[in-house]
Amino acid sequence: MPAIIGPVQIVNVGGGTVQFGDSLFISPKSNSKTNSGQGAGNTGGFIVANNGLNASNVVDSNLIDQPNIGNN
Repeated sequence: MPAIIGPVQIVNVGGGTVQFGDSLFISPKSNSKTNSGQGAGNTGGFIVANNGLNASNVVDSNLIDQPNIGNN
């Protein structure tokens, strides 16, 4: 069924999908990997993180963790 779309303003894009009108399916694909030390992922208004000796040793033996190619 056709869609009538009025004025559209997109101010900022930080990733995602914008779809206008008809579509059978939408399947955006992305992946990422992050390594951080202890206490680095804490979020909140007031955080106290008392860490002793800290070391982030990352050994990534996988060459491909999550492939996007072929996952349609």
